[in-house]
Amino acid sequence: MDELTKRFADSKSPFQLFLYFRTRKGTPAMRKIIAIGGSNSSVSINQKFAVYAARCLDNAEVEILDLNDFEFPIYSIDREKGEGFPSGLDAFIEKLAQADGIVLSLAEHNGTYTVAFKNIMDWASRRKLGFFAGKPLLLLSTSPGGFGGGNVMEAGLKRLPKFDAHIVSHFSLPKFNENFHPESGILDASLQATFQQSLALFQAAL
Repeated sequence: MDELTKRFADSKSPFQLFLYFRTRKGTPAMRKIIAIGGSNSSVSINQKFAVYAARCLDNAEVEILDLNDFEFPIYSIDREKGEGFPSGLDAFIEKLAQADGIVLSLAEHNGTYTVAFKNIMDWASRRKLGFFAGKPLLLLSTSPGGFGGGNVMEAGLKRLPKFDAHIVSHFSLPKFNENFHPESGILDASLQATFQQSLALFQAAL
């Protein structure tokens, strides 16, 4: 963030900052954004939400990481010692390292991360503890229910910084099927306003 933007950010609300970025003269450099849905479902609503949020950003080149492209055997210390690290793990870690920012939307299974996401996290943290590489991260969650994945959001906020995740802002969207449309985005005005504030904080950190 340059000095002018920093001074503006210190004195304005997140929504005013969002408007500032949309109207500022000049063309900022393109930012590489990684979008991840924390589920291996082929119809993952969290993948949809992560991609939507990433594409709301200005001057962003979005790359989608599908967990199905990084399907590793279940982690065990015996497997690590006997077979080493799985193929594709280093590529996953390098994708995060090369990004300017990460948009991650966590799916919730039984009150916590999905097995697919937790397994990648287990392997990646053994290879490189700080595998999020300190990159600005917008942490999201959504679910069909009214809590919006609130339990996994709480888990993510507590645990992901251990892996050098720089969580700039976060937002949970409840009742995804009622509150989200693929073309219109977030339908509820109050939720949309809160989401835009979180997005603005993330944009400012890039």
